[in-house]
Amino acid sequence: MKISARNVLQGQVVKVELGAVNAEVTIELPGGQQLVSIITKHSAERLGLAVGKQAYAVVKASDVMLGVD
Repeated sequence: MKISARNVLQGQVVKVELGAVNAEVTIELPGGQQLVSIITKHSAERLGLAVGKQAYAVVKASDVMLGVD
């Protein structure tokens, strides 16, 4: 797989919550950190995402916003 994004994180799927339209997928990275992504239900099913499966989180963003109280 070759892509233009520079931030590619490999991990293991630890949770998949399917909704009517979207899916919330949690991936655990090698250091124990968890990353959560919201994708379409169709994409989750097409990729065969399931607990225990290896997957890649690809991060490509032009902005990262922060906030404080």
